[in-house]
Amino acid sequence: MSWTTDPVVEDGVSEREFTLDGAGGPIPGVRWAPAEGRVERRLLLGHGGTADKRADYIVGVAKLAAAKGFESVAIDGPGHGDRVEPARRPTSETFFQRWDEAGGTESIVADWRQTLDFLEADGGARPTGWWGLSMGTMVGLPVCAGDDRISIAVLGLMGRWGPNADDLVRLAPTLRCPLRFLVQWDDEVVPRDRCLELFGLLGSERKTLHANPGAHAAVPIGEVVSSVEYLDRHVQRRPG
Repeated sequence: MSWTTDPVVEDGVSEREFTLDGAGGPIPGVRWAPAEGRVERRLLLGHGGTADKRADYIVGVAKLAAAKGFESVAIDGPGHGDRVEPARRPTSETFFQRWDEAGGTESIVADWRQTLDFLEADGGARPTGWWGLSMGTMVGLPVCAGDDRISIAVLGLMGRWGPNADDLVRLAPTLRCPLRFLVQWDDEVVPRDRCLELFGLLGSERKTLHANPGAHAAVPIGEVVSSVEYLDRHVQRRPG
């Protein structure tokens, strides 16, 4: 387990890659943080299906969060990004198959627990949030439900759907952290009623639903910015 590159600074944001020795093979990841000043908080970023840790919206959220004093971390999900040869990366047609081949929910939860352990061993424990839509919720809901180090979450674009639908339904009532849940009203991938059903099952006492018109990938940029502001308000800063 180690950092694999030196920090690279651009536009006030420091970026550095790492690789962990996971049970299912290497786990490649990247960390973004403010280039100057104290890093007080941590944000875990879950990318969507067929994307990877460097998807444009993941990098965008990381940069928004860096401006607010967060370090942000993303890893390639099993079967995605640098964890497989390009020809084996999932498409919309092979996503379900690749998810199962890569170990499914159990494997992903283990990967993220190992990632957070690594970050805490390197930089100490910090107040931590989760941001992840679509597959980022297929991953994030189980991770947040199983790790009380994560104090708040932004989830959405997911419902009782997909290769781990049964896991999501089973774990949703056990989720306790506050959360914001995003829904696209005209979602052509995950039906709206499935998303609303999952929201209703979530056990968090403090949860809000934000719905916008448009297709699955058409989340308004203002909603993304607002979601980071939500995390900024509610992920506590370190005292001192």
